[in-house]
Amino acid sequence: MSDTTTGPANGPLTGTTILDLTRVLSGPYCTMMLADMGARVIKVEQPGRGDDTRHWGPPFQHGESAYFLSVNRNKESLTLDLKHPDARALLDRLIQRTDVLVENFRPGTMDRLGLGYDALAARHPRLIYCSISGFGQTGPARGRPGYDAVMQAESGLMSITGAADGPPYRLGVAISDIVAGMFAAQGVTLALLARSTSGRGQLVDIGMLDTAAALLTYQAGIYFATGASPGRMGNRHPTIMPYETFESSDGEFVIAVGNDGLWRTLCQSIGLPELAVDPRFATNSQRVSQADVLRPVLSERFATESSSHWIAVLTRAGIPCGSVRTVDEALREPQLRARDMICELDHPVAGRIAVLGVPIKMSATPGRVRTAPPVLGQHTESILREDAGLTPDDVERLWAAGVI
Repeated sequence: MSDTTTGPANGPLTGTTILDLTRVLSGPYCTMMLADMGARVIKVEQPGRGDDTRHWGPPFQHGESAYFLSVNRNKESLTLDLKHPDARALLDRLIQRTDVLVENFRPGTMDRLGLGYDALAARHPRLIYCSISGFGQTGPARGRPGYDAVMQAESGLMSITGAADGPPYRLGVAISDIVAGMFAAQGVTLALLARSTSGRGQLVDIGMLDTAAALLTYQAGIYFATGASPGRMGNRHPTIMPYETFESSDGEFVIAVGNDGLWRTLCQSIGLPELAVDPRFATNSQRVSQADVLRPVLSERFATESSSHWIAVLTRAGIPCGSVRTVDEALREPQLRARDMICELDHPVAGRIAVLGVPIKMSATPGRVRTAPPVLGQHTESILREDAGLTPDDVERLWAAGVI
C-alpha cells in the first residue's frame, strides 16, 4: 500500500486551475482525474451542507462519508452560496484566475444564476467551460434530470446485463456517472490543448446518455448490422466462444479464448485434445454457433478440479483466465499494490484512510495522490484571501452574512 505525501504536484496539468461546481459523482470524478494530474481544483460547495455525497451512507469514517472520500482527493473546499449576489461577484473574481470551470447542474440552472457559458465567455474568453448533464445541453430531453440508474436504463446498458432468463440489471458501480466524468476530463484536456494554439476557451458539453451509449460499441454494431436488438447473455460473449465464467469444483473462474490458436492450446492443456480437431469447433464463428453444444462439454471438465488448479494450468499455457474475486480479494491483490493502486492518506477528521490510486502511469510527469479529500470549507479563508484578494475583515463579513 502506497503512502502519500502532501508535496507539490508535478503532473502534466500543474499550473492549471479548475473551479469545480460539481457534486455527487460524474463531475467530482472528472475533477479528481484532473487533480491527480497536477491541476489545482477548488471545489465550491453549499455552506453548511456541501456536496450531497457528504451525507450518503453508511458507511462513514468518523462522520466522513466513505462515498465522498472515494472521489474528492487532491482538492480544496470553498463554501459559497451561489444564490447570493455577493457570492456571484466573488466567483467572477476567482474565474479571472481560473482556466477551467466544471459544473453538472441541470441545463439552464447556471444561466439563471448569471453563470452560464455565454455570459462568462463574454467576460473571460480564455475560460474552458465544461457542462455535464443527464441528456446534454441540446435536444428534446435536455431539461430532464439524470442519475446513473436512469442512464443505464435509457442507454440500453441494462437490457444487455443479466441472465438470459432474468431481469435486466444495473452494473454494480455507477458506470454512467464514471464514464461521463472520464469523457469530461478528456474533453477538458483537449480544450486546454486547443487553447494553447487558439488562445480561446470553449464549451465542453457532456451528456451522460451520450457517454453511456458510447459504451455499447460492438453491441451497437450488432444492432446496426442485423437490425435485431442484442439480448442478455449472462457472462457469455455474443461473438467469442469460450469467453465467460465456468464453475470449478469450488467456485467460479473466467477464461477468455480470443482466437483459434488459443482454442487449440486450451483443448490440449485441459486434457480434451479431441475438441481441437472437432470440425464443429474449428473456428471461432463455429464455436459461437455451437455454443450450446460446446459449453456443457467444457463445464463437465472444469467441474472436476478447483479454480486454483485450472488457473495455474491455464496460466502456464498462456490462456487468459482469472478468479472471480470479491472486492476485498481484488483490493488485496499484489499486482494492484505493486502498481500503487491502493494509497493511504491522513484525513483531519476520518484519520488514516485508504483510496484508490492513479490508473494512468506516466514516466516523466506522473499523476499522484497528494492530499486527502477536504472537510467542508477547509480552504475557504485561504482561497478568498490569496486568490480573491480579500482582507480578514472582508472574510468575516461574508461569514456573518451567510455568503460563505
